[in-house]
Amino acid sequence: MSDADTRLQPRKSGLTRRQKRALSRGAQYVVFVAAVIAFAVAADWGRLKNQFAQWDLVKQMFPDVITLALKNTVLYTMSGFVVGLVLGLVIALMRLSPVGPYRWLAGIYIEIFRGLPALLIFVFVGVAVPLAFPGTEIPGGTYGKVALALGLVSAAYMAETIRAGIQAVPKGQMEAARSLGFSHARAMVSIIIPQAFRIVIPPLTNELVLLFKDSSLVLFLGVTLEERELTKFGRDLASQTANSTPILVAGLCYLLVTVPLGFVVRRLEAKAGEATK
Repeated sequence: MSDADTRLQPRKSGLTRRQKRALSRGAQYVVFVAAVIAFAVAADWGRLKNQFAQWDLVKQMFPDVITLALKNTVLYTMSGFVVGLVLGLVIALMRLSPVGPYRWLAGIYIEIFRGLPALLIFVFVGVAVPLAFPGTEIPGGTYGKVALALGLVSAAYMAETIRAGIQAVPKGQMEAARSLGFSHARAMVSIIIPQAFRIVIPPLTNELVLLFKDSSLVLFLGVTLEERELTKFGRDLASQTANSTPILVAGLCYLLVTVPLGFVVRRLEAKAGEATK
């Protein structure tokens, strides 16, 4: 083929890989903006405002939604987290124990409590325990029951997280401690477990966020007016007023805690990633 014939052939006008990616992102943005505009045009904002944005009801909820409902939610969450952390550490050590029955018991616990819905655990603590042990009261009343229920649920997940953290500590740390005269138990308490907790802080913080939301199941224990958490508080007021504004406000109160905690989790994960580089 002569040079003249080559010049007469049309040139291929294909897009580069970068241009294709840019075009794909642009198309996705267009679809997203179109969906938002379609929703904004189709939604009945008047009815939404009447059902979810009654300012008088919002003012009626304060300060109790903060001083009572949010405070109880935080107390339930923190007490459940502490119980779950202690129990989870014990189960993680049992899981790593050279004693077979300890490993079996820890494995059975983890499989059962990871597989059951949290609601069933609350029902078990609130109904089955008093029936099985007549006359026995869980210390702390409702707060104790919630701490136990949330602790049982979270301990199964925390145990696996802590176990992974312990196994992530280099084996040389234990060998160095033993060479310095540390017993196995003392080396675990003084050297291995502290390092493991530094590794698992991000996933444990994420578990705290999940517990904060699971605390809404306390309503199945039959709480008093002074023991209500955010969900129960919002549902009661919504039922009294036949309006969903209190539920929306309760949801925003959850976000006041979960969004900052989520930011903390991301920062901790980023720092952990930088430390491992």
